Amino acid sequence: MEPNSKETKHRPSNSTEQEFGGTLGAVFIPIFLPLTVLSLICLCQSPEASVFQWPPPLPSTERLWNPVAPVILLGWLALHALLYLLPLGKVSEGLVLRDGTRLKYPINGFHGLCVTSVLLMLSLVLGAPFGYLFELLLPLAVCATVLSFLLATYLYIRSFSAPPHALAPGGNTGNPLYDFYIGRELNPRIGNFDLKYFCELRPGLIGWVVINLGMLMKEVELRGSPSLAMILVNSFQLLYVTDALWNEEAVLTTMDIVHDGFGFMLAFGDLAWVPFTYSLQAIFLVMHPQHLSLLRAAAIITLNGIGYYIFRKSNSQKNQFRRDPTHPSVAKLETIATATGKRLLVSGWWGLVRHPNYLGDLAMAFAWSLPCGFSHLLPYFYVTYFTILLIHRESRDERQCRAKYGKAWESYCQRVPYRIFPYIY
Repeated sequence: MEPNSKETKHRPSNSTEQEFGGTLGAVFIPIFLPLTVLSLICLCQSPEASVFQWPPPLPSTERLWNPVAPVILLGWLALHALLYLLPLGKVSEGLVLRDGTRLKYPINGFHGLCVTSVLLMLSLVLGAPFGYLFELLLPLAVCATVLSFLLATYLYIRSFSAPPHALAPGGNTGNPLYDFYIGRELNPRIGNFDLKYFCELRPGLIGWVVINLGMLMKEVELRGSPSLAMILVNSFQLLYVTDALWNEEAVLTTMDIVHDGFGFMLAFGDLAWVPFTYSLQAIFLVMHPQHLSLLRAAAIITLNGIGYYIFRKSNSQKNQFRRDPTHPSVAKLETIATATGKRLLVSGWWGLVRHPNYLGDLAMAFAWSLPCGFSHLLPYFYVTYFTILLIHRESRDERQCRAKYGKAWESYCQRVPYRIFPYIY
C-alpha cells in the first residue's frame, strides 16, 4: 500500500548518488550552458570565428531580442503539439513502471516530420524568407532558454502533487537546486500529453533541421547557390533526424525516458542546446564558406556512411533482441543469462564493443565537421562535446548495469573489454 501522509509521500530518496557535480553543477550548469550557446552562435557569426578570441564578441541588446522570435517559437511548439495529438501512426507501450503500469505513447514523430517538410516546401514556394533565421538565431536561442527555465519551474512545482511511484529515483533528493536541475517527476503528463516524450525528439530535433535549411537559404542569398559543404552538412543531419523519428519507438527504452526525471537538464537540452549547437556547422558555413573537392567530399560521405551503418545496424540488432529474442536475425547470437531473467548480448555488434552505436554516432559527428575544413576549431565543438557526452553516458550506463546485473555484467565486461573504441577504450 502506498503511504498516504503528506510527510511520507515525498520523502527524499538518498539511494542514488548525485550526478553532474551535485549541487555545484546544478547551480553553475544552468548559467554556463545558456551562455555557451549564445557565445557559440556569436563566434560562428563573427568574421574571426576563433575560440581563442579575447574578449569574445559580445552581442548588442538589439541582437538578443526580436519580437518575432517568441512568436515563431510558440507557433513552432503549437504546431508540433497539434501534430503530436493527431491520430496518426500507432500507439506503443513504454516499459513497466514501478507501480506495474505501462504508459502509452503515440509513435507519430515521423509523420510530424513529413507534415513539417510539406509546410516548409510550400513556404519556400511562396517566398518565405528562411534566410532571415540567420539574424534571428540569437533571439530564438534566448527565447528557448527562457522557455526552458519556465518549463523546468512548472515541472518542479507540479512534481509535488505527483504520487511517489511517479518520481524519478535520482531526482527526489530533497535538494531543491539539484532536483530542479535533474528533474523530480519521471513522466509528467497533462492528460495523455507526455511533456518529456514530446520534447525529446520533436520541436528541438526537427527545429535543428529547419535551422540548417535557413542557413542554406542564407548562403543562397549571399552567394547565389549553396556550397557542396553546406549541402553535405544539411543532408547528413537530415538523415540522422529522419532516422531518429523513423525509429521513434526505440526512444522508449533510453535512459532519458526510463531513468531521468524531466527537469531543466532535459528541457534545456531538448529545446535550446540541440537545435542551436547541433546546427553550428551550418551556421559557421554561412560566414566562412569552404571549397570541397569531389574526392574529399566522397571521403567524407564514405565516413558518414560507415558511421551510419554501424549506428543503425547495432541499434536495430539491440532493438530486435529486446522485442523478440527468438527472431531469426538474433536467435543465434550468444548471450549471458542474468539474475533478472534478461540476457546480455555478447556477440554480433554488441560483442565488438559495449556501445557500438556510440562508435557509429561519433564517426558521423566527425563527418559533419569535416566539410568545414581545418582552418577553425569551432566547427569541431560538436564532435568534441559529443565525445565527452557519450563517454559520460557510458559511465552512467556502466554503473547502472553493474548494479542491476551484478556478476553477469562482470562476465560480460570480461568477454567484451572495450567500451566504445575497439582496442583503444
